[in-house]
Amino acid sequence: MYSVLLQISQLSKVFNRRTIFSDINFSLQESNSLTVTGINGSGKSTLLKIIAGVLSPTHGHVSLSISDKQIDSKDRFQQIGFVAPYLQLYDEFTAWENLAIVRKIRGMNIDDGYLISLLRRMSLEERKDELVRTYSSGMKQRLKYAFALLHQPPILILDEPTTNLDESGHEIIYDIIEEQKQSGVVIIATNDSHEVRLCEQVLDLDKTGRYEVNKVLA
Repeated sequence: MYSVLLQISQLSKVFNRRTIFSDINFSLQESNSLTVTGINGSGKSTLLKIIAGVLSPTHGHVSLSISDKQIDSKDRFQQIGFVAPYLQLYDEFTAWENLAIVRKIRGMNIDDGYLISLLRRMSLEERKDELVRTYSSGMKQRLKYAFALLHQPPILILDEPTTNLDESGHEIIYDIIEEQKQSGVVIIATNDSHEVRLCEQVLDLDKTGRYEVNKVLA
């Protein structure tokens, strides 16, 4: 099992002169999990995007090392699986083509059997040759998880993890979160009271002043 160390130091973000959050500090290692919660507009998605490398912080630093090797910021995406409602898919291609394209772009040495297993897990195998534009919002959300798990990332970041999913989809995602907690790091953003308790620690962005990571109470 690889070691993981994600360190967030003095992280701040300002949009249009408005401070979204400031001076956020925490660190996560393998088998750690964190829920980010807070009212709409408190910066949950913004924080996750910064950690994933999609946005840059106004101040502060995100540091990631895997097995004691420091990962350059431009390569951080290779170690992270990211799922969010606002991420876009290639609607003009099939689910299978979507995964095959990403596999090729990333130069992944994985066979077709693994792609099939991901689609099967997400209950999309029978629909793999249909154009993604014909998919329901829930099916698209499931396909995003197949994308996120394609490279078996040590860090899984999930923004509103069960958006658009039915009950069976919820169970699939909860299982994925539990598996990720065994060896890697998982970070989710949610206001759902059940999902908050899926992780061992919580960061509440509603609080003012110093943001602290606390244990989730049963």
